[in-house]
Amino acid sequence: MAEAKYIVDGNKVEGEKGFSSVEWIDDTYFTIYFMGKKFHGEIVEAATEDQKMTIKVNQRTFEVKKERPIDELIHKMGLDKKKVRKLHQLKSPMPGRILKFSVEIGDEVTTGTPLLTLEAMKMENVIKAEGEGKVKAIVKDKETVVEKGELIIEFE
Repeated sequence: MAEAKYIVDGNKVEGEKGFSSVEWIDDTYFTIYFMGKKFHGEIVEAATEDQKMTIKVNQRTFEVKKERPIDELIHKMGLDKKKVRKLHQLKSPMPGRILKFSVEIGDEVTTGTPLLTLEAMKMENVIKAEGEGKVKAIVKDKETVVEKGELIIEFE
């Protein structure tokens, strides 16, 4: 039998095809029969372009990826690395009042790092970094009212 290679939660799993069977109930739910035991499963998310699938089996969630011969070549060429946007400046996404800054000059930020809290229409909005960079200058002061598109933070 042909060898099947999968990566389950980051760990390589190799086994002979046919060691289990799958019975599909519909396009989301299935039953796995493995070594005389029955397991119920469902597809939580399917990213077919990446050959990845998130499944839930007996209330446990797993990420499953089928390993392909081209994956090793893609990895060697460095094409599997996520591209991260380099930040240059942060402009106000909406009119509002700056309540507080979560960063200081010289801080290194990555994607998702909270930068500041902006009050708009009586709601507090945490503005997060959409890339990475180092804070070069904070152009506006705390409690300043800004219009949409006004420069607030510069990055190096």
